[in-house]
Amino acid sequence: MKQLNLIVLLLLCSFTTNIFAQKNKKLDIIAYYTGDDKLINEYEVNKLNQIIFSFCHLKDGKLSVDSPKDSTTIKHLVSLKASNPQLKIILSLGGWGGCEPCSAAFSTAEGRLAFAKSVKEVSDYFKVDGLDLDWEYPAIEGLPGHLFQPSDKPHFTELIKILRSTLGKNYELSFAAGGFQKYLDQSVDWKAVMPLVNRVNIMSYDLVNGYSKVTGHHTPLYSTNKEEESVDKAVTYFLKLGIPAEKLVIGAAFYTRTWKNVANINNGLYQAGEHIEGTPFKNFSTVLTEANGWKYFWDKKAKAPYWYNEKEKTFATADDLASIKEKTEYVKSKKLGGIMFWELVLDSPKDGMVNEIYKIKTMK
Repeated sequence: MKQLNLIVLLLLCSFTTNIFAQKNKKLDIIAYYTGDDKLINEYEVNKLNQIIFSFCHLKDGKLSVDSPKDSTTIKHLVSLKASNPQLKIILSLGGWGGCEPCSAAFSTAEGRLAFAKSVKEVSDYFKVDGLDLDWEYPAIEGLPGHLFQPSDKPHFTELIKILRSTLGKNYELSFAAGGFQKYLDQSVDWKAVMPLVNRVNIMSYDLVNGYSKVTGHHTPLYSTNKEEESVDKAVTYFLKLGIPAEKLVIGAAFYTRTWKNVANINNGLYQAGEHIEGTPFKNFSTVLTEANGWKYFWDKKAKAPYWYNEKEKTFATADDLASIKEKTEYVKSKKLGGIMFWELVLDSPKDGMVNEIYKIKTMK
């Protein structure tokens, strides 16, 4: 009887371990990547579930890989799958300022079909796993001067439909969505689109962006007031719509948004300023230092860090190891689909943000 009990116990432990492993697999770590075929080798690809090559563009209404260099990079990324069975390689269309022809090209059934066929041709040629649409933005203003129109919203739905029917049920289809309320309300017919895609990659960063004349958290986990945009505000919106949690992927920022000429009030937070170039995470330890005049602050409500340089009157906001830990734990607690970030080449190749996400993901 004791031997039988031991066997049952071992089987139960094995079953529990397998269930845990399956749950872990659901938390995808998704990297947007703009580097070449050499730089990727410096990073811990074995900790990633998706690499989204950024970016492809529209050329004569068709998906286009822009250069021989990009072609070489995509082929190398696909080759990484041989030693990383969990890895999928996705092509991304667009980006900020990279989808200028999208509104016009996707405004007709013929245009959408031509694009869908081109996606299949390119995907088959490179043997990639999917497409991520990064149209910024349907129906609302993106880069100033780019065409947007109210009809973009239904056209986006029809685009997703034709992509799914053309590419088949096993093809990975996702899109990058603005994490701010105007986009959530006006750009996408969520109930029509979400059953047809594998996930939505919520750009829950740049929530205070380079056009803002006032500082703030650009990628906070929680809102500090009712009007403030945040990860949780966007996720709550989606969950209230009834969208499955496992289709929601939240975004993290591996770079600062930085402002100068910021008054020393509230340590620079929510103050007027002039936006300037930011700092990648891999340089935080040498740039955002006390020796350089920076002081670090942690907003307990937002679960977000920020920095202020009193001498230079400069303010910075970003994710760091502490906030990425909070975000990953949030994904686990809400049973969301994963966490993505902009972007891999801004991380430290070892012991950086990806490593921290992976550590929390695999922690019991």
